Amino acid sequence: MQPTELARSWQNFYVIIGSSAGALTGLQFVVITLLAQTRSTTSMHEVRAFGTPTVVHFCVALMISAIVTAPWPHASGLAISLAVCGVSGIAYGISVIRHARRQKGYHPDFLDWMWYAVFPLFSYATLATAAALLPWSSAPCMFAIAAVALALLLIGIHNSWDTVTYIAVKHGSRAPKE
Repeated sequence: MQPTELARSWQNFYVIIGSSAGALTGLQFVVITLLAQTRSTTSMHEVRAFGTPTVVHFCVALMISAIVTAPWPHASGLAISLAVCGVSGIAYGISVIRHARRQKGYHPDFLDWMWYAVFPLFSYATLATAAALLPWSSAPCMFAIAAVALALLLIGIHNSWDTVTYIAVKHGSRAPKE
């Protein structure tokens, strides 16, 4: 079965992933607004290292959904578009690591590095690889691409939750003293 025909059978999956990614992107704006209202000492360096990547992961999950469900006349357009997303994601992931290392407001621990750097880089590398192999191994590659879209959505959810809990613990309101 051609990759474009196979993609049609994934349409419902990508509608769910794309809709979720779009909605969660909006919620991330709420998180940033909460951060701004805490009168935090957080700088743009921390936002660029930890906040912006979350929005990017949600947007890429949405973009993968749009690319896979588009009515491609040839499989090559689908494969090239997904490969560009994967390679761009790898480049972006490397820049996120640079930003995270340069910022001074927060010291990431092992799990932070896993969720903010390793898992996304692995996801983007998987996307690029699956896209490159799509013309020769359609079904396994479609599962890999779906796994990447879901992984980016879950990474974004984790990182949003991580940000909200960090804000709540560090800047939470305290009961007034009587």
